[in-house]
Amino acid sequence: MSNTAELRAAAKALHDSNPGEVVTRATTRFVEVPGLDGRVALVTLDNGHDHTKPSTFGPGGLLSLDAALDEAFAGNPVAIAVTGKPFVFAVGADLTGVAQINDREQALTIGRTGHAVFRRLRDSEIPTFAFVNGAAMGGGLEIALHCHYRTVAANAAAIALPECFLGLVPGWGGTQLLPNLIGPDAAVTVILENALNQNRMLKPAQAAKLGVFDEVLDSADYLEQSLLWAARVVKGEITPARPEIDRGAAWDAALARGRAIVEGRTHGAAPGPLRALELLELARENDLDRGFAAEDEALADLLMSDELRAGLYSFNLVQKRAKRPVGAPDKGLARPVTKVGVVGAGLMASQLALLFVRRLRVPVVLTDIDQARVDKGVGYVHAEIDKLLGKGRVSPDEANRLKALVSGSLDKAAFADADFVIEAVFEEMSVKQQVFAEVEEHVSAECVLATNTSSLSVTEMASKLRHPERVVGFHFFNPVAVLPLLEIVRGEQTDDAALATAFAVGKQLKKSCVLVKDAPAFVVNRLLTRFLGEVIASVDEGTPFEVADKALEPLGLPMSPMVLLQLVGPAVALHVAETMHGAFPDRFGVSENMKRFVAAGKTAVWTWDEQGNQKVDPEVAELWQPGDQPLTAEQVRDRALEALAQEIRLMLDEGVVAEAQDIDLCMILGAGWPFWLGGITPYLDRAGVSEKVNGKRFLPRGVASVPA
Repeated sequence: MSNTAELRAAAKALHDSNPGEVVTRATTRFVEVPGLDGRVALVTLDNGHDHTKPSTFGPGGLLSLDAALDEAFAGNPVAIAVTGKPFVFAVGADLTGVAQINDREQALTIGRTGHAVFRRLRDSEIPTFAFVNGAAMGGGLEIALHCHYRTVAANAAAIALPECFLGLVPGWGGTQLLPNLIGPDAAVTVILENALNQNRMLKPAQAAKLGVFDEVLDSADYLEQSLLWAARVVKGEITPARPEIDRGAAWDAALARGRAIVEGRTHGAAPGPLRALELLELARENDLDRGFAAEDEALADLLMSDELRAGLYSFNLVQKRAKRPVGAPDKGLARPVTKVGVVGAGLMASQLALLFVRRLRVPVVLTDIDQARVDKGVGYVHAEIDKLLGKGRVSPDEANRLKALVSGSLDKAAFADADFVIEAVFEEMSVKQQVFAEVEEHVSAECVLATNTSSLSVTEMASKLRHPERVVGFHFFNPVAVLPLLEIVRGEQTDDAALATAFAVGKQLKKSCVLVKDAPAFVVNRLLTRFLGEVIASVDEGTPFEVADKALEPLGLPMSPMVLLQLVGPAVALHVAETMHGAFPDRFGVSENMKRFVAAGKTAVWTWDEQGNQKVDPEVAELWQPGDQPLTAEQVRDRALEALAQEIRLMLDEGVVAEAQDIDLCMILGAGWPFWLGGITPYLDRAGVSEKVNGKRFLPRGVASVPA
């Protein structure tokens, strides 16, 4: 390591304190390349696992790379190149080790060690190359940025700096090197816009077009081609272009765009993106010593923040817990599904049919009450498949096969050989009971009957059937293709085979499944209804719409309460509120103003003028009859958060889900609530709301928070 044995010792001590680190070993070999007089030192990063466990860098991995670079430089090569194991270059810091970091000095050590090791590639007088043969994210991409030249394989799976998504910043050079390589505006796209847009990845060609890579090479003989390309660079036959960087008005404009993105996505609730903006401003000076030191300080501050710990908690929920649903029965009990029936051919039913045919690739039959509706439903699915074809996401043959699998019928006898039938009809108990009774006349006793109800009792829905044990709740979120959550609801008589089949189908649909007790509105809709109900009640009492709607901005939610109401649909929201009022009248109210709002056919509180200015729809202002006891924004926020804390505690006590982690997983994947909140319970804990309302935290200190 270039500047201190002391830093090396600190990194080793940190590694020793985390025996669980899966160390990425860096090994150096020297290769002869045709046309070069000397050898190339090829450093390979490999953690000893296949591509399903990508290589990451903890303290041990950084020390291994440092030693490999010692060996590389000692061999006096004509070039040094870094590459990865099959399909993976490297995907950044070892996030599992963050829980072991208990003080800021340890956090500083992580940043400084990464900079010291990676910088050896940048400061080298010998030409250095990154051969990015596969996924390169975070610190993996930063290694490549430190190298003088970069190639990328055409099939590399994921290229990104996702740190702001998690609540961090690119802390090993990314904020300083990238804008000075590709320009500030493109750097804002990679570091902020993509990260805060559900962690959008770059494809190799996109990254090369931005200037991140010098050359995209075919994957079949990628390493050989990269070595030959590097030889031409070393010999001066190729000089990769480097754009002139505008450090004036263009930099100002890029930062202004970055600030607008951060404000729009986080409302200032996430410290990571705000620090990234500061670092991008500093990068204008192109003083790497100062810039890297600032990255170290930012990384240390963020690693010791509750927001970052909540972000990593969220990441683990989505990456691990979601893939092993708590309480799911033995998957060996699941029955094969070779044909699917969909009752209803409206928009939701049609979206479900499209999802089933794309993922299961089995015959899917839609039924409805008249031929026009059936034709419209089948037509929707066919049209969506044609759109996929137009985008090149399916081949012509595949599109034809998928369309041939989708059919419609007026007769539920078409379900006779179906193994799984899902209803998506009007949200009324008697209608759904009638549908299931009709379907039961035609299907086998083993056929699973699933309901997409958002709030009604699955047990009651199944109560009049000969085989109630086959009925499960299978609640998707809209838009079906986008939101990954699937609430799987066990009725009182649902058997393990039906439930196991539901989980198996959910997994095939590539959804994240959470087991939920048959309780009113399940998880997400129950919490959103309580939350929205408190905000609307504050407006009913006299709080201006403008104040109530902005009250929750400090949380950085994906949308404000009134925009959420517009998205859900006021009629649907009112229906769920009435269902919840019937179950829990002391906590869920029904707004008389909302009834008038829906009766008038209104769909939104806000209107926007031609300049994009938002104001209350005059017709809504006219029909709404507010009281004379307005609240401040802070009072509205406290009221909504305290209601959430109370409702979550009651849900856990009722056994609606197994643990608070399942509540958080549902809110992240079903409502899009941000990682830095940890879903919601870590935020309620750190804001003191949990203890104020319930007398205790939802999670132990140190879980989704910095250890005490």
